Amino acid sequence: MLLAAGPLLVTSITTSPAAVAAAALAQRLPWLLFGLFAGEVVDRTDRRRLMIAGHVARAVLLVLLVAAVVGDQLTLALVYGVLFLMGTAETFADNAGSTLVAAVVPDRDLGLANSRLVGTRIITNQLAGPPLGAFLFAIGVAIPFTVEAALLGLAAVGIARLPRDTSVMEPDHTSSLRSRLAAGARWLRGNPPVRRLAIIIALFNLSFGATYSILVLYAFERLGLDETGFGLLLSASAVGGLVGAAVYERLEHRFSYTSLLRVGLLVETATHFVLGATTSVWVAATMLVAFGLHEATWGSLSSTIRLRATPTELQGRVNGIYLLAVFGPMSVGAVLGGAIGEAFGVLAVFWYGGTAAALTTLWAWRGLADLSRYEPDAVPAA
Repeated sequence: MLLAAGPLLVTSITTSPAAVAAAALAQRLPWLLFGLFAGEVVDRTDRRRLMIAGHVARAVLLVLLVAAVVGDQLTLALVYGVLFLMGTAETFADNAGSTLVAAVVPDRDLGLANSRLVGTRIITNQLAGPPLGAFLFAIGVAIPFTVEAALLGLAAVGIARLPRDTSVMEPDHTSSLRSRLAAGARWLRGNPPVRRLAIIIALFNLSFGATYSILVLYAFERLGLDETGFGLLLSASAVGGLVGAAVYERLEHRFSYTSLLRVGLLVETATHFVLGATTSVWVAATMLVAFGLHEATWGSLSSTIRLRATPTELQGRVNGIYLLAVFGPMSVGAVLGGAIGEAFGVLAVFWYGGTAAALTTLWAWRGLADLSRYEPDAVPAA
């Protein structure tokens, strides 16, 4: 719900592209500051408990935000502060959740498990959430944030019912924190396929972070949508993602990882250019459906490749580096999007995004050729 309610809350205070983009930056900045450290913590902590703590912390922060809305004390500074702290909790909780999958799922089934998790996340976190968040926001500003706080509390209860994480490594008191963090970076540097995927997603998110940060303004100014329409527009990509999650198992067994990822490069590039060129809600929604299908497929593939390739004792740290490559550039992209939108208008952000994505595609195309070692048929049966 916050995917829609968050930007709408900011636009209720200001319509400045830079201010709207700064909200996205505030939530993603913790990945830059704490992403690597979070990976070390995940490798040495019960991941289940870490996820519970992250959800409870976010619920408390939302309650404080609701109190400010009800008390008519809401300011941009407060919104930015809450988003930053929520992003900090998310940095630890999401890393723990991503790596916990490998502890409970047989290696050969990681692709299927990741696709099912993507599908579940899409249904609850994107498909139903954005339109509901926008609808509740239209009824009352505080309502979606109150409901989200309650749902985070329920999520913490659900996670508490999982079995104890037995993959936790014993604390290492013989080496410094810096050397332990460096171990993950050294492994990633020595594994070209996983390293290449991290670089590609970092480059793509420089462009995606820019366009996504001002998408609410694009929906209002270019497509003429209202709050509920913006929520439905966000759901278009979720529909595509749901389809991608549903057909992932067949795609994984019918096509090579290289082919699937190369199609993703083309879809990522086309999305920016098509959105920038159209004024049709239906064309924009259709493009976002295709983007969602690509996003679900790419996310499932990259998670599967990373978990299969990374030694258990390094998964938290390598995942931390990868998530840093995901969210760090999104933070920088949000700054770029706000600056470009402020100086040249909303559409200029999409032309920048398309050009940057096209250059990334040209660079990455040949480098995706060597991924066969991580395909299902190459993995011994569990």
